[in-house]
Amino acid sequence: MKLNRTTTAFIFPGQGSQAVGMGKDLADQYPVAKQTFEEADAILGFTLSTVMWDGPDTDLNDTVNTQPALYIHSIAAHRTFSHLYPDFEPASLAGHSLGELSALAAAGAFSFEDGLRLVRKRGELMKRAGELAPGGMAAILGVDIPTLDKVCADASTPDGLVQVANDNCPGQVVISGAKPAVERAMAGAKAAGAKRALPLAVSIAAHSPLMDSIQVEWNQAVDATVFYDLKIPVIGNVHAAALKTADEARADIKAQMQSRVKWTDSVRVMTGMGVAAFVEVGTGSVLGGLVKRITSEATSYPLGNPQDFAALE
Repeated sequence: MKLNRTTTAFIFPGQGSQAVGMGKDLADQYPVAKQTFEEADAILGFTLSTVMWDGPDTDLNDTVNTQPALYIHSIAAHRTFSHLYPDFEPASLAGHSLGELSALAAAGAFSFEDGLRLVRKRGELMKRAGELAPGGMAAILGVDIPTLDKVCADASTPDGLVQVANDNCPGQVVISGAKPAVERAMAGAKAAGAKRALPLAVSIAAHSPLMDSIQVEWNQAVDATVFYDLKIPVIGNVHAAALKTADEARADIKAQMQSRVKWTDSVRVMTGMGVAAFVEVGTGSVLGGLVKRITSEATSYPLGNPQDFAALE
């Protein structure tokens, strides 16, 4: 076993990591993973596993399906790991955007079923917010956060805001907001020295004030979910600080809907705690790539299919 529990963090991917076939090999090889997918299908009342494994990608990429799909694969992988290594507990957990809910489930903040229902609701609400107040997002490469904060402030108007949504790693930031404001900010970022400013193929302005239309209903869904104090600290997106209690976890995922995902700061907090290995639990290796750009000394491991488990031996 390559990992040391005192220097390992588990990290959980968010939207954008999904891919047709996700989790199928894991379910084929490990009964505990297969059981997780079957349990999820029963809870949801339809076979999301079929969409995950066979597509089409248009259905998988619908946010109402994407968010639970990522959550289910992450928890299936986490349960498989816990079954194989029952005595291993990482030093901390973190998740990117939607992945924070996967991290909270892994930390025991809520049950798998309650978490799945909450994640599905999150996808439904965010989709509706995108329909009520369509917006845009753009990736900005090669500009630091203070510069981009000023660019966004200059590009915003009282009825059209744009802000930094994801601080992914140094030199890679996503902005989000009203489409005209996003376009102005893209031009402003280029003028400020950005290497590239790329619009993302979304109509949902995640982590921006355009989510305000569904904030009250989201808060109600969070409040209606039974939370527990965390068994392992989760570094939250909003403040890049450890969440340990049920109340802290609730507050973070409520605020996260309109707040910046502080991924760079979160990774630095974990490395400051002595974490040297980051295990990406679920689909893909997007977060591992970001970790490498935040701290070159860190090691990252994907953990989503049987080969990944074999590589940890």
